[in-house]
Amino acid sequence: MGIAYAMLGAARGYHVKLTLPSNASPERITILKAYGAELILTDPLEGSDGAIVVARELAAADPSLYYANQYNNSANWQAHTKSTAPEIWQQTQGQITHFVAGLGTSGTFTGTTRRLKQFNPNIQAIAMQPDSPFHGLEGLKHMPSALKPGIYDEDVADEQVTVRTEEAHAMAHFLARQEGLFVGISAAASVVASLNVAKTLDEGVVVTILPDNGFKYLSDKLWR
Repeated sequence: MGIAYAMLGAARGYHVKLTLPSNASPERITILKAYGAELILTDPLEGSDGAIVVARELAAADPSLYYANQYNNSANWQAHTKSTAPEIWQQTQGQITHFVAGLGTSGTFTGTTRRLKQFNPNIQAIAMQPDSPFHGLEGLKHMPSALKPGIYDEDVADEQVTVRTEEAHAMAHFLARQEGLFVGISAAASVVASLNVAKTLDEGVVVTILPDNGFKYLSDKLWR
């Protein structure tokens, strides 16, 4: 999201100021700087919640700033209602039986699920999150211990599942070496959750979202 804002800001001539934990991957920070974004690095121990708090403080102190606030912006989940869900329905020819997605802002899961349920109420929606407050799944939230996004609706999910960071790392390595898919850690976590769901089925069509590629994590010890 931050990289998208930085790119659009550069193209449209807007000054973009972003808050993010100081332990964000060096590649991510370098990309943001390349687009000319102003970065405010926050306490890594506070994770994305710490960055959210600082962003709120900056917005409150300067009324001239537009605070995009993707965690509470209804346009977030509505974008997936209008685009992601119809695309999934079309590409699976209406055969999807299970939808799995990670929870960050929760917009992808919430918006896609709401529209898919309109197409077919029997589709099972499985929300995935890290298994503990201290995790390495960048971009995902452990909802019981995090600042819950305003757009998060716990009742949308038919089932909640968790994934350990170690499982996601192993899957990222497997996907790169065996499937030729170089994905980020949160995307690998989605695959872990999807395969766990598939193991419980005799038949079905399980769909997930791979929200990130691996190029922003080249410095991670996993690849060394």
